[in-house]
Order: sequence, then C-alpha cells, then structure tokens
Amino acid sequence: MDEEENGKVTAAASATTGGGGGGAPEIPKKSLFRYNSPLVQVGLIGMVCFCCPGMFNALSGMGGGGQVDPTAANNALTALYTTFAVFGIMGGGIYNILGPHMTLFASCSTYGLYAGSFLYYNHYQHQAFAVVAGGLLGIGAGLLWAAQGAIMTSYPPHDRRGTYISMFWCIFNMGGVIGGLIPFVLNFHRTKAASVNDATYIGFMVFMAVGMVISLGILHPSRVIRDDGSSCTSIKYSSVSTEVVEILKLFLNWKMLLMVPASWASNFFYSYQFNNVNGVLFNLRTRGLNNVLYWGAEMIGSVFVGYLMDFSFKSRRARGLLGISVVALLGTAIWGGGLAKQLGYSRHHEPEVKLDFKDSEFAGPFVLYFSYGLLDAMFQSMVYWVIGALADDSEVLSRLWISSNTVILLL
Repeated sequence: MDEEENGKVTAAASATTGGGGGGAPEIPKKSLFRYNSPLVQVGLIGMVCFCCPGMFNALSGMGGGGQVDPTAANNALTALYTTFAVFGIMGGGIYNILGPHMTLFASCSTYGLYAGSFLYYNHYQHQAFAVVAGGLLGIGAGLLWAAQGAIMTSYPPHDRRGTYISMFWCIFNMGGVIGGLIPFVLNFHRTKAASVNDATYIGFMVFMAVGMVISLGILHPSRVIRDDGSSCTSIKYSSVSTEVVEILKLFLNWKMLLMVPASWASNFFYSYQFNNVNGVLFNLRTRGLNNVLYWGAEMIGSVFVGYLMDFSFKSRRARGLLGISVVALLGTAIWGGGLAKQLGYSRHHEPEVKLDFKDSEFAGPFVLYFSYGLLDAMFQSMVYWVIGALADDSEVLSRLWISSNTVILLL
C-alpha cells in the first residue's frame, strides 16, 4: 500500500471512531475552547514550543550562546545536531509508542539543562558541561519535534491547515520575541563586548521549566476530536517492530525523496545568521533587539504564507503552487542581498566596530537580518503545509515529519 492509499485508509478509519460500531462519527458539542479540540491542542503545543525551543532560539540568536567567545556554544551545537540526527530517525517511532506526555515532558527537560550549562560556564569557563548538555538536548529535540510535527500536520482540519500552522508559528516565535527582550533589557547599558549576565540565563530556565509543565496537558491523538467528529488517529498504541519497519519504508517513498531538496535548504543557515551575521556585526544589546525583531518577522511571515495556502485559491493545488512560487522568489532576493553584504567581510577580516542600533549604519544590516527571519517562517510553514497534504493520520505524519528533519540534519 503506498503512502497516499495509507493516508486514505487511516483517515477513513479515524472517521468512524466517534460513532461506535462503524456508524457516523459523533459530532462534539460546539465550543471555541473545547479542551480536546485541535485548536486548543495546537495552542498548547505552541505554548510548549514558546517556552522551550522558543527560548533556545533566543539564546542561540544572541550569537555564541550569549558568550563573547563562541567556542563553547559552537561545540555544544555540534554535539546537539549529532545526537539530533540519530534520534531524529527514532523520534517519530518513540512518540507513537510513548505518546505525547512522556515524550514531551522528557524532551522539555533537556532545554533547561542546556541553558543551565551556560550559567555554569559564566562562572567556571569549563565547556564540558555545555557540550554534554548540547548532546542531551539533541536527543530531546528529536523527540519534541517529532511530537510537534505529528500534532501540527494531523490535528488541523484539511481546509484550515495553513491557518493552524501560522497560529502555532506565531505562538512559538513569540518565545523568541520575549526571549530576545530578556538579554536586551538586562544588558541594555552594556555597549562593550561582554557575555550576558546570570539573570539572563536564569530567565530562560524559568520559561523552560514552565514549558515542561504545560507539556503534560497535551492529549493523545486518539482523544483529540475535530469539529466534524473525526479522530486524528484510529490507533492508540504502536509497537517497536512496526515503527522500525514503517520508518525504513519512508526512505523508499518517492514523495519523501522529493522533500530532500527542501530539507537541505532548511535549518542549515541558523548558525550562520546567528553567529556570523548577528554575532559579528552588532554589539550585545543590539543583538538582543535584533532577536526580538527577527522572531517578530517570523510571526509576520507565517501569517502571510498561511493565508496564501488556505485562502488564495479554491484549488488546493493552485494554493500550493502559489505559495511555493512566492517563497522561491523572495528567497532568491533575500539571499542575494545576504551575499552582497557577506562579500564585505569574512571570518578572517571581521568588522572592527560592532554596530549599535543608534548608529546611522544600522539600518541596512538590520533589514537584511529581519528579512532572514521573515523568509525562514515562510519556508518552514510552506513545508509543514506540503507534508500535511501527504497524509491525514498522526502516526504516519509523525514518521514523515521526523524523517524529513533527519535529512535536514544529515545534510
């Protein structure tokens, strides 16, 4: 059975789970904030990502993890993406076996540990803790993004998938906005090159701890009911052998293989943008301000592309082609501007003076950095939408999503 047929079968099966005995699905009582509705559950996973990956993004976006010397952060990120690549393969299967509670709670705990490792580094300058914490965070991130991808691509109604994705993206990236305000406010009067203070890392850790608690409110897909009465999956539990076979089969699926170019184009640029653009061109407080506006740009980009994908045309195919075309054109223009700026400096000839937001030369580099955030959200939201169109069932989509993420990391 190919992926398209599998998606149809599982969707049909899930449509009968609410009615009992294979009858018509039971229509739930209408309520805007019904706890087991896709809207509330997508909102909750958005809050989890607001508190954990959102704050991680703000921490990373300062360049060097907030340190003057980026060596520890670079080594920690190397460990992170190494373990992420390994556990990315298994993340979808683990999520299908353990369910959202255990998967998300365990994964969220690794984010606070990572922030704490830099608090430790602020005092002792030993990077071993940061590297180990980075490796553990890679494991946690593989699990979290498997769960998040399954929820985001399978819970929403088919005709409003782009809207739900943009809603999630706005909540998630608000974490980067708030997280960016923390170092900006706490380090506002420090215009010279310096590492962020202890209060900055403690603030990140508090938010990450809150994310751990919120993760316990995410329901299993079999308990989430859409407004038409259909369930997001008809299977309550999976097995290790089933997950191993199904994940391996994905790498022979032609639809999955067509996602490889998109996977290659996603995520590789974060280290460059955070460390070699924001970290190299701007001083400490301006890096915090740039973080706020970078993640704010992501919110704008996600809303824009979500509208294109859901409301621009009646035909889903036409909406998809329009969204892909718009993202391609903007991407070419923005990275062209990035190339023009990069030709003016290199790692061996960095700018001698760090820009402050009060400087007259600030506007040009800032617009470029803002545009990077805008493009990232548009591209990622577009990929979510395309993957969500490949199947309907949470189990299938968790494997599809984490497999595409694995390709990102391996490339």
